Amino acid sequence: MVTDLTLMTFAADPATVLPSLALLSHRVRVLPMDAASLVKMPENTILFLDARDDLATAKTLCRLIHASGLSTPIVLVLTEGGFTVVNSTWGIADVVVSSASPAEVEGRLRLVSERGNSPLGTGTIGGGAAGSEPGTVNADGQIRSGDLVVDTNGYTASLHGHPIDLAYKEFELLKYLVQHPGRVFTRAQLLQEVWGYDYYGGTRTVDVHIRRLRAKLGGEYEHLIGTVRNVGYRFDPPEDEANGAAPSAPITTDVKN
Repeated sequence: MVTDLTLMTFAADPATVLPSLALLSHRVRVLPMDAASLVKMPENTILFLDARDDLATAKTLCRLIHASGLSTPIVLVLTEGGFTVVNSTWGIADVVVSSASPAEVEGRLRLVSERGNSPLGTGTIGGGAAGSEPGTVNADGQIRSGDLVVDTNGYTASLHGHPIDLAYKEFELLKYLVQHPGRVFTRAQLLQEVWGYDYYGGTRTVDVHIRRLRAKLGGEYEHLIGTVRNVGYRFDPPEDEANGAAPSAPITTDVKN
């Protein structure tokens, strides 16, 4: 089975990071080892993080990945000396020494594919009570989060039993954020996902639409759209959702073109 892999490294020759990867049949994309590369990663990938020479940067990226709500499994590529520093608080799925054999790398990939990041993590990333699925579209095409209801079929939204008067892009932006509760998106990501690849405007338009959304949610609910400084925005589900409180019934409203 071919697995999608991403290798983040500063190495001038990426093939030297984990030579065994070149002997396996998996797809490997190489990205610079920085925060900007997180936007370029697909959702279904296993990330190999080159921590051989820069453990500090690797740890920072691990924290940023989890703070962003990403569930990407992380495998650290280390020298033997690096094992004395790494522990479970890094939130990684596995570690591998850079000189590992192809058989060992393949075995670790198989285990990571089956278990994801959970065994070495310290808790659930992205929030939510056990067994709950916030952001899930139900059979009626509705996404419910506390008193907020987004109808993806009717392009309507309601909050606490009152309709929200949204323009089309405001609705699309709200829908996308609600579908990914707790996950942080950069402005560039939101511009790409909501406005599309062919949009030539700047990321400033994201800030404008976020400000309008917060204003329409009102003072009591504007906090549902959170800001992560120097990163971007996220949807913060209400606390009662995590405690299992039932959302109120939806009242819909038309979205203006």
